[in-house]
Amino acid sequence: MQDITITTSQLDIACRISGPEDGFPVILLHGWPDDALTWNRLLPDLHAAGFRTYVPWLRGCGPTRFREADIPRNGQLVALAQDMLEMAEVVGLSRFSVIGHDWGARTAYIAAVLAPDRIAGCVALSVGWGTNDAGQAMSYRQMQNYWYHWLMGLDRGAGLIRNDRQRFMRYIWSIWNPAWKIPEDEFAATAQAFENPDWAEITLHSYRVRWGLAERFQAFEDLEKRVVTDPIIHVPTLVIHGGEDPCNDPETSAGKDHLFTGRYERHVLTGIGHFPQRQSVSSLTELIIPFLFRNRG
Repeated sequence: MQDITITTSQLDIACRISGPEDGFPVILLHGWPDDALTWNRLLPDLHAAGFRTYVPWLRGCGPTRFREADIPRNGQLVALAQDMLEMAEVVGLSRFSVIGHDWGARTAYIAAVLAPDRIAGCVALSVGWGTNDAGQAMSYRQMQNYWYHWLMGLDRGAGLIRNDRQRFMRYIWSIWNPAWKIPEDEFAATAQAFENPDWAEITLHSYRVRWGLAERFQAFEDLEKRVVTDPIIHVPTLVIHGGEDPCNDPETSAGKDHLFTGRYERHVLTGIGHFPQRQSVSSLTELIIPFLFRNRG
């Protein structure tokens, strides 16, 4: 295992590289509120299957840092996708697969739209494609699930993110994983990532800009337009959703086949909440490893 810093146009990205040196590369992207340690249960199986893994901390998380004080603390999802694509280029990955959860899944989808020639396979956990639009149709149940989005649009929510983040995030973990007893040491290890000096601002901007409550940055406007203009994903894609996910209801990833032209699979895991990679890694490996093998090269 090698911990390195990858310098991109905006970030010094902390990344953990491991697995066989000649293995086909897989980038794993964590979600929110989470960090790179979320993949610890999955990595050994990927390595045993012959894959080389690259696990970064996203912007605003853990040891990843902005290179300059005056770089905008932008939480737009296209910015996260650009981070990943730049990171892959710096380390010399011309073609790779990507596994993403939550924010990481949204990032993986966007990267598959922007750079389909570089991505061999896309695995998305707990998020459906076509759910980033502020004007999207949404059930009342899902609107209720997004209570924390609405809260962060208020000064009260911003205060909690800035000043009471540890208790707030521990509560989020508990309600998103109703059938999983969370190991306190596991939460504590990941919660250190929330102390990044930019975590609060990235969090607030990301959720606010998603609903039109904050300004988008002009530097990323071309990427935003590309995703909206042609959102069809041509990369082979595997979607895995917990059947008891109280954050993104499984309905939010259903009926999305028309957004994919490549091979598309969707599986719902009975009794699993929002963190399948933590709660039931064996269920994931049974699906992910054959998918990655089919889509190497």
